[in-house]
Amino acid sequence: MKNKIFLISLIFLILTGCVGISSKGVFGTGVSVAFDPRSLGTQIDDSVMQKNLAARLALRDKIYILNVSTKVLDGKIFVTGKVDDPEEKLQITKLAWETKGARSVKNDIIIREDFNFQQSAKDLLITSQLRTAFIFNKKIKATNYQIDTYKKKIFIYGISLTTEERKEVINEAKEILDVEDVIASIVLVEDLRIQKN
Repeated sequence: MKNKIFLISLIFLILTGCVGISSKGVFGTGVSVAFDPRSLGTQIDDSVMQKNLAARLALRDKIYILNVSTKVLDGKIFVTGKVDDPEEKLQITKLAWETKGARSVKNDIIIREDFNFQQSAKDLLITSQLRTAFIFNKKIKATNYQIDTYKKKIFIYGISLTTEERKEVINEAKEILDVEDVIASIVLVEDLRIQKN
């Protein structure tokens, strides 16, 4: 009974946060509504989709709250995290596709292996270095990007204002020491369905 009350409370908390009017943007990383090139309606639609998917994942298994991260950008769903077996990964992909309004799903979930503190520390360092590089690079709007690193592979999600900015983001990621691969899911403003006027 206590677990049900906790789960219902958690889902309520997840669903009551509205990205469209807060200072957080699509990724919850401080992307301001003013800097987000999507229309306010699209931002709200994306937020509702993201909260809906997060709630459905939490109902399926509480551990997903901690281990799986979802991002929605212009109806495109990005899923990252770690799970124990390939079947879980497929089930999460299915849930993402079943989200009303989903235009595409990119599943970058990784099958969990034994915890390696040294590897986790390196991944955290890579993410921190790249975030700092974005902040200091005047050609990049740093708040428009989410960065995840796993086993020296950088996953970047976000919105670029121009093709040049997108190239700059990828180049900055490739410059980080020890990076083995850069997987960029960066949408150009011109590719968004609805843009701000």
